Amino acid sequence: MMGISLKEYFVVLLLALISSPEAVFGIRFVIDREECFSHDVKYEGDTVHVSFVVVKVDSSWHYSDDGVDLVVKGPTGDQIHDFRDKISEKIEFVAHQKGVHRFCFTNKSPYHETIDFDVHVGHFSYYDEHAKDEHFQPLLEQISKLEEALYNIQFEQHWLEAQTDRQAIINDAMSRRTIHKAFFESAALVAASILQVYLLRRLFERKLGMSRV
Repeated sequence: MMGISLKEYFVVLLLALISSPEAVFGIRFVIDREECFSHDVKYEGDTVHVSFVVVKVDSSWHYSDDGVDLVVKGPTGDQIHDFRDKISEKIEFVAHQKGVHRFCFTNKSPYHETIDFDVHVGHFSYYDEHAKDEHFQPLLEQISKLEEALYNIQFEQHWLEAQTDRQAIINDAMSRRTIHKAFFESAALVAASILQVYLLRRLFERKLGMSRV
């Protein structure tokens, strides 16, 4: 294995997985007007993955596709991304500066909204620390790629789960509205039938009184 013993291979693999500084941040929160979150990117050149999904709107009878706004800013306050009226979004960008990045959501609807928000920063410091070990370099490169792929799968799965939750809530709300609509239509039909019977009885009673006279 390119001069690497099996024992060395497993030692490197174990240390790489244990010492992985991959940063993952995920939260589900309720927004009224504006909410901001901060995430520290440790190294310049790291890849930042961001996703969010508006899971539900806190209104039994209202459903809106207006979405929310998201502004992403770097450590110096420079704007990196600006999204408007988005129900869901998934992006990635390279951090040109290390430091605290801010993610600010704005809700312009009159209703509270529940948002699933996820941030994942990809970096492999163990590879940096041992890049000089030439016989380890190919192995560390493969471990780095495998590790990033695993975190990307986890990130994607989280995003899909949030989308599934949103769709389930939409379907449930539509089912409840359909049931309520059917109930009111049935009630209106029964009321109309009762009124019709009442009017017919009055009409027959009037005709019967006129025939007796």
